[in-house]
Amino acid sequence: MTVQQTSHIVENQAAKPKKRRRIRPSDIGIAILLWGYAAMVLLPLFLVVSNTMRTSREIFRDPVGLPTSINFDSYVKAWEEASFNVYFFNSLFITVASVALATAVSALAAYILGRYRFRGSTLLSAYFLAGLMMPFRLAIVPLFLLLNNLGLVDSRFGLILVYAATGIPFSVFILSAFFRQLPQELSEAARIDGAGEFTIFGRVMLPLVRPALATVTVFQFIPLWNDFFFPLVLLRSTEKWTLSVGMTRFFGEFQADWSTLFAGLIITTLPLIILFLLATKQIIAGLTAGVSK
Repeated sequence: MTVQQTSHIVENQAAKPKKRRRIRPSDIGIAILLWGYAAMVLLPLFLVVSNTMRTSREIFRDPVGLPTSINFDSYVKAWEEASFNVYFFNSLFITVASVALATAVSALAAYILGRYRFRGSTLLSAYFLAGLMMPFRLAIVPLFLLLNNLGLVDSRFGLILVYAATGIPFSVFILSAFFRQLPQELSEAARIDGAGEFTIFGRVMLPLVRPALATVTVFQFIPLWNDFFFPLVLLRSTEKWTLSVGMTRFFGEFQADWSTLFAGLIITTLPLIILFLLATKQIIAGLTAGVSK
């Protein structure tokens, strides 16, 4: 086939109009339902944000009204007077450290369980799987006694260890499935090039499961950030409280100041919103990784 014939075929194909997909009534109905659901979810959030910029008198007079001016006094009041700065950084430090520790341990364990077969590997996998079925709150009494004997009650480090332990079973379960799907030829080629096991793990395998890492990170971060039970039991000093525990004191002190209450709620949810905005693509890739295979 000559170059002229090829270009003629390409021009003919380009000249053909693309067929538009017909819009069916069911598509319109689904779009209406989705937009309606989005409005139901976003409208309360919009009202909360708008009420943070209004006074309590304006909120009582018109709860669904719009602010007459933009000001952030309620955020400053919640941050400074209600000790939200202390609670926020406690929550951020404990949650990030717990997720980082759990993800690091889980990635190493999942790599071994997903890539190698050895005596006891099936039993070890079942052991991690059993951790998904165990409600950790049922073990609070022996856990409290253990941490008390170790001197880790009323300690951020003790809470970090507890949180990391709760996130490891789920992370190992997800990451081992991703490591198992990677072809053996990749690690074999790296070994031929002289790479060691840690190099293969860190530079070859780990970047390939980045969507799974983002998924387990988010799914660990959310429940830990919102957890109320373990900080309430294990932390005694108010300067070590997390946001979830500090909110109880906050609602008691500012129960009549609705704009400050709403500002505190926005501060509490802001890290989760930022996390989802930054990791949305990786989360979707991680959740749909095996669909097309």
